[in-house]
Amino acid sequence: MRGQVKFRIGRIVWLALSRDGSTMGFAFPKELRNALVDSDPEKFSLPSKSDLRYHWVHVLLAAIDAVELRELVEDAWAFCVPKRVAEEYAVSQGYVESGTLEAKGG
Repeated sequence: MRGQVKFRIGRIVWLALSRDGSTMGFAFPKELRNALVDSDPEKFSLPSKSDLRYHWVHVLLAAIDAVELRELVEDAWAFCVPKRVAEEYAVSQGYVESGTLEAKGG
């Protein structure tokens, strides 16, 4: 994550862009990241060995479109904010109905 433009929520870095704009690192659950990388290794990659301790994945920006970029950014943000904040945003965007996530235990 060094040498990148970083976006933070408090002290948590949830998104980082390489200075040349070619890659983006983003918050992502550790337990799912190998499956994500394996699903499309030309698009996604694991962080450096020293950053594997973090909930983090990289994506090659040239390999995704604006819709996928927005989904990755919103999901990374939602992963790091309080659940209530993420739910309020999801409701405001029409992604879910109010109370849906609480009913599902999310």
